[in-house]
Amino acid sequence: MSDFAIKGWCPDAWHPMMAGDGLLMRVKPRLGALTRAQVLDLCDAAQAHGSGAIDLTRRANFQLRGVREGEWQALLQRLIEAELVDADPGRETRRSVLIAPDWQAGDDTHRIAGELLARLDELPELPGKIGFVVDAGAACALREEAGDFRIERGETGDLIVRADGRAMGAAVASGQVDALIALARWFVGNGGVSSGRMARHVAALPHWAQGTIAPAASGSRIAPGHHDLGSAYGLAFGRIEARALAASMRASMASALRVTPWRVILLEGASAGPLADLLDDPRDPLLHVDACPGAPSCPQATVTTRDLARALAPHVSGRLHVSGCAKGCARSGSAHVTVTGRDGRFDLALNARAGAPPSRSALRPADLLRHFGAARCLTLTKPMAPRSIASPSP
Repeated sequence: MSDFAIKGWCPDAWHPMMAGDGLLMRVKPRLGALTRAQVLDLCDAAQAHGSGAIDLTRRANFQLRGVREGEWQALLQRLIEAELVDADPGRETRRSVLIAPDWQAGDDTHRIAGELLARLDELPELPGKIGFVVDAGAACALREEAGDFRIERGETGDLIVRADGRAMGAAVASGQVDALIALARWFVGNGGVSSGRMARHVAALPHWAQGTIAPAASGSRIAPGHHDLGSAYGLAFGRIEARALAASMRASMASALRVTPWRVILLEGASAGPLADLLDDPRDPLLHVDACPGAPSCPQATVTTRDLARALAPHVSGRLHVSGCAKGCARSGSAHVTVTGRDGRFDLALNARAGAPPSRSALRPADLLRHFGAARCLTLTKPMAPRSIASPSP
């Protein structure tokens, strides 16, 4: 398998990371939402200082691509002025909070997440990939999403605090943010930093966090189409160009934008209808595909990925994952069909993660297309040689 490097941190606006197409800078929308003015500011800044390509990550963050090395500090200042980034780099690093995207003002999710953001200074120094989840609606919208310290709705209807990797949580009738902060402090004080993530930390939890309540059943994900708050649209592979996003905000007359970890955006106040470069059909096969940027955007990939993913998507039942290398940035879990790049070719595995032992190896794109009954072949750009340069997990 080709070499790749895993960093123990993710890029943010204060700590950009180099990729094959320039620096990556990550923007973490507060409460998972941006005002109309902030979206337009973000798009203008992405074009002025980078390539204009914007990714929506699995943590519901925006990632600006192709930022030029000499301009990232100017971009950082613009993002701070637009209140898209915290002026304190420590607070920005700690502000990794994933919240259920369909919150209403004043409900439990909105209240708890708002308080947690206000109390970030009370958190200990945590590993770079640690994150919080606030999912306090009637059903658990984020049950399948990663997050180390969680406040969720329990199957009993109570709010629970749950450590990732544990099936059950403990009821917490009040002081939910106190419980999250206490769990984070326990994690650090009990050697969790060496584990890196809560799910890998096998120490017995403190007695107050040892519960017997399972999270509530998973609710339906927001999908393209009408929503009570406006209209939802998918982003193919989580990618959109800044010009297209700005044009969509203007054409739809949306008042705000909410992000989700499912590569779907929700335009508040917008009426449902087609928008250029956005997916408005919930049956679009691209909504069931995960594909990283691949070569040459990522220097760890030895293959191009997204042309192949587009061609395979209509011919694959279930979830399809096309990964440029064994790291599997676009999808950490298994997929029904997983295609992993290795030394300029592809390995095929079923019901597996990227890099899993394949059922077929060293396949060309044409081989895969024939295997799945796709009629056309692809002319792909020449793959890059393997390199061991870090790339972030979306």
